[in-house]
Amino acid sequence: MFETHLKEAAAAYGLPLSEEQIAQFNRYYELLVDWNTRMNLTAIMEPKDVAVKHIIDSLSAYDPALFPAGTTLIDVGTGAGFPGLPLKIFAPEIRLTLVDSLAKRVHFLETVTEELGLKGVRCLHGRAEDLARDKKHRERYDVACARAVARLSVLAEYLMPFVRVGGTLLALKGRSYQEETTEAEKALKILGGGHVEIRPVKLPGLDDARAILTVRKEKPTPKAYPRKAGTPAKKPLI
Repeated sequence: MFETHLKEAAAAYGLPLSEEQIAQFNRYYELLVDWNTRMNLTAIMEPKDVAVKHIIDSLSAYDPALFPAGTTLIDVGTGAGFPGLPLKIFAPEIRLTLVDSLAKRVHFLETVTEELGLKGVRCLHGRAEDLARDKKHRERYDVACARAVARLSVLAEYLMPFVRVGGTLLALKGRSYQEETTEAEKALKILGGGHVEIRPVKLPGLDDARAILTVRKEKPTPKAYPRKAGTPAKKPLI
């Protein structure tokens, strides 16, 4: 049933999925359902909802100009793996790093990666504020992305320190994306970001407003950022 819903949603959105990719997404769904009985991964569990609201929504972030072969992508606060794992399944040549602050979720991500036979995936347990100060990760990625993590003014401080100069911050946003874009102007400027590009998204069968926001990094992030864990959320740069 999930496979049917995914095929229909992908076709409606205009995404070409191979049979191998359909099979990988189906196994991903099976693991999500199984693990969700033991830990809180997602409240969305109906096959059609997972296909549209998780898989296609994640894939709406795909842009061939952003994801050429070898692109390094870090997905911060990935939770159950969205949007990073769907993007990796769709574009297997990217190099993916998944970050989450809960060790149990990281174990789930490692299991999915192994079960699906995905290569070039690294799963890290930690907080963005701490990892972004590590020389192995600071300004090392072509793209840093997040979905349903925080408002853009806060998210910018989580993501921008990971992005190399010339790279891209990518955020999947809901109905308040216009308001968040205006609110985040100061934070983005401080952190080295440029103008926010907005690409509205319409998912199959849904009427809600969504958009993909991208910001090119124009200069290095000052060493003072990110601030210590918990501070960005409590005191946004607005």
